[in-house]
Amino acid sequence: MKKVLSAIFVSVAAIPFRILAEAIIIDHNCTDISKVPSQYIEKAKSQFKIAYGHTSHGSQIVSGMNAMTKANPGLFAFSRNGGPKTLSLFDGAPKGDLGNPDRTTWAERTRNFLNGEGKDRNMIVWSWCGQVSKASEANIKTYLDLMSGLEKEFPNVKFVYMTGHLDGSGKNGNLNRRNEQIRDFCRKNGKILFDFADIESYAPDGKINYMELFAKDSCDYKGGNWADEFLRDNPSFKVDLPGSAAHSKPLNGALKGRAFWWLLAKTAGWK
Repeated sequence: MKKVLSAIFVSVAAIPFRILAEAIIIDHNCTDISKVPSQYIEKAKSQFKIAYGHTSHGSQIVSGMNAMTKANPGLFAFSRNGGPKTLSLFDGAPKGDLGNPDRTTWAERTRNFLNGEGKDRNMIVWSWCGQVSKASEANIKTYLDLMSGLEKEFPNVKFVYMTGHLDGSGKNGNLNRRNEQIRDFCRKNGKILFDFADIESYAPDGKINYMELFAKDSCDYKGGNWADEFLRDNPSFKVDLPGSAAHSKPLNGALKGRAFWWLLAKTAGWK
């Protein structure tokens, strides 16, 4: 019996296992930048060198970040090359987005980039344009598999997953089902997710899920425009608005810029 137990122990001990990191999910609950300790923003600026591949919709994040930099350049500074107390962000590199020119080219571009001009980058972010709306379950699985493969190939690089922007199809639409597929995968596998769709589903008070009221990327929903309504009804709300946000309202861009700094702080160790 002792020999049998010993054999079982050795066999179990020999089985490789991996402890999954806790998922970092950045959603509409992550837009109050006043809650983020400044020391983690500073830590993130010194720790991360980011490359962000996107087209027009993805630029909303950068528009929001630019407004924050203008309002508080000491804390929220970023530039391509970075520097003392300045985040390094390659904006628009690699070229394209997660569905442009097709659903797989971005992965090869990422690989070539990290083996070439982007070899100093330690965080890769890609956004969608409108391609999640018509994606099949298999299409999204391809995206998730390619991201996971890149993570294994480049273990010292953080990869940020993303959901697709709202399209007015509501809770039961294909977009939400595919976004839920992405969310579920990220939660179960300890990934970093910037939940683009969830952020634009809520006004800053978080009271109503406008996605369920058929909200679109423009912030229009069946009943009005949540961004315009919130600013009208809350004139004392303090937010640094960009001049514009592609396909949307400036408030949406502002919230996404805030959420991105929240993501960086969490990834830098803020609990």
